[in-house]
Amino acid sequence: MINVGIIGVGRIGKVHGESITRYVKGAAVKAVADPFLTPETEQWAKNLGICEVYTDYHKILDDKDIDAVLICSSTDTHSSISLEAIAAGKHIFCEKPIDHDVNKILGVKKALENSRIKYQVGFNRRYDHNFKKTRAAVEAGKIGELNVLKICSRDPGAPPVSYIKVSGGIFLDMTIHDFDMVRFMSGSEVDEVFAYGAVLVDPAIGEAGDIDTAVISMKLKNGALAVIDNCRRASYGYDQRVEAFGSLGQVAISNDTESSAVISDATGVHAEKPLLFFLERYMGAYVDEVSEFIDCIENDKPVSVGIDCGLEPVLIGLAAKRSLEKGVPVKIAEIAAEYGL
Repeated sequence: MINVGIIGVGRIGKVHGESITRYVKGAAVKAVADPFLTPETEQWAKNLGICEVYTDYHKILDDKDIDAVLICSSTDTHSSISLEAIAAGKHIFCEKPIDHDVNKILGVKKALENSRIKYQVGFNRRYDHNFKKTRAAVEAGKIGELNVLKICSRDPGAPPVSYIKVSGGIFLDMTIHDFDMVRFMSGSEVDEVFAYGAVLVDPAIGEAGDIDTAVISMKLKNGALAVIDNCRRASYGYDQRVEAFGSLGQVAISNDTESSAVISDATGVHAEKPLLFFLERYMGAYVDEVSEFIDCIENDKPVSVGIDCGLEPVLIGLAAKRSLEKGVPVKIAEIAAEYGL
């Protein structure tokens, strides 16, 4: 049995706590820690049978019986806690992004050199049943050579402006998932990006220095093209779609809904809206990504979403930000070179 400690038990920490306790075989949550612990969170942990609840995460790192940690704290703590967890000899599952600062990500990468520590980054969409099927079709050559990849990712509503101010911007907090999906779906690295952006949802987002709507065009190293469209508002729910078009055909996925029932009557044809948000849409993916992490620890296998998978989308995001600011295409190599990569 792999004993796990969860650092940060906000929304995503609770998701992992519940999924591990109820669905992940071979793992048990021994302890959780959060500096902003509330009585409600303590009761939540108790209800799951988690007896050790702390405000200081160092108690988890100091616990010799804990084999692995899940870092689910605020983004600005991910890289520093990663370094402490590496020093403590813990296997690490870190929610994305590892950091907004490339140098800090590189610091974590260096600390992992010559260690046996498993380090997995939480890009959960790779484990979604729809996206896995699409990737499998592309990888198996079902659509021939990939020509165009289209990704649509729209949230049902914008987060608070207080979050926008510390999120790193739409490209590093929202689109980062889509940058990862481009790499995953295409099996290729991104060569160049061109980004358009606008403030169409909430003027306060623009006043905070960000955008809420974006279209990003990309050239991939395998010759294919990719397009991402993002918006922080979709009145009909969480919109998550992908289409891969190739020389022999295409594979596309639509949104998940509560059911596939369609009602046709005199007023029209009616179907259900997409699932509300990411917790409903990706709950199974959260279970599967941690299950793979635990399996890699138990059987000493390499993780499939490692430190480099955490680095590349941040480089792409920084290139997209520069493209938006300058109004020109930006090569990923230009950003990478600035960090000696």
